[in-house]
Amino acid sequence: MKRVVAVEEAVGMVLPHDITEIIKDEFKGCAFKKGHVIKCEDVEHLRRLGKEHIFVLQLSGEEIHENEAALLMANALAGPGTEFSPQVMEGKVAIRAAVDGLLKINQELLLRFNLLGEVMCATLQNNTPVQRGEQVAATRLIPLVATRQLVERAVAVAGSAGEPILSVVPLRRVRAGLVITGNEIFHGRIEDRFEQVLRDKLSLLGSEVSVVEFAPDDPRRIAAAIRNCLDCGAELIVTSGGMSVDPDDVTRQGIREAGVEAIVYGTPVLPGAMFLVGQLGTVPVFGLPACGMFHKITVFDLVLPRILTGESIDRAELAALGHGGLCRNCTPCRYPVCSFGKA
Repeated sequence: MKRVVAVEEAVGMVLPHDITEIIKDEFKGCAFKKGHVIKCEDVEHLRRLGKEHIFVLQLSGEEIHENEAALLMANALAGPGTEFSPQVMEGKVAIRAAVDGLLKINQELLLRFNLLGEVMCATLQNNTPVQRGEQVAATRLIPLVATRQLVERAVAVAGSAGEPILSVVPLRRVRAGLVITGNEIFHGRIEDRFEQVLRDKLSLLGSEVSVVEFAPDDPRRIAAAIRNCLDCGAELIVTSGGMSVDPDDVTRQGIREAGVEAIVYGTPVLPGAMFLVGQLGTVPVFGLPACGMFHKITVFDLVLPRILTGESIDRAELAALGHGGLCRNCTPCRYPVCSFGKA
């Protein structure tokens, strides 16, 4: 049970919750922490914060305080690759990535959790690359006090599917093979710009390039270069260029001749509409269109981390990227802190 006491009558009493103070453009934080004993000099400060009354709590066995509820819910929500501190701030518990990796959200369960009312969990978007220590979610009880039954239901929902609502999946570290295609590069007419771009992208995710092959616009030579990457131990193969409809663009044919299967060509993502993904045995194969050299972020950046968690990408997975698949080409690029690839 809670009762309301006028602030001038609260001297000597203990606050049952944090009281937040906001000063525009200067400060947002805790002015008075839970457990603070109200002093005479606090009365005017509390009034400046708009507090004419405060709560005094007397909880029954069927009721639960926001801090205890937040910890119970965080424990139920946080899955592998995540962690949280037992310190509750303003009624909230922050859940953070315990490893570098890809954030996974069970969106159906998260919706069921938030539909309960009076409990909440806010997250980053599914399939967001995150770094260790980065906040990925936060949870709290919305009122100061609720029934234990409600919180027990929330905890049950969070664990009802046998899998967590929140997890961070570490990325595999792989040795990649690159096949740079095109007569203009093979014969030295222009300088290749793809290799360094791809090296940088793989390095950011903890992987490395172990072999680089160059091939002219000849399907048999492209196929041989792909197979050579495989023979050299590549665990991921990326081809660059030759993915458009021009008559000299034969990289797709070379990919097929190399024995790549489960090929999916074309995505509803810009940049990256002519992207290709397939499988050569257990080795994923990507075909990157020329936009990968010009644009900082393309569909490749959306798909690569998922492949590195062991996912298989099929037509349905690529089709789902259409919602949110239009890059705004912001300057400077803020990916992944943007809407690109976020359905």
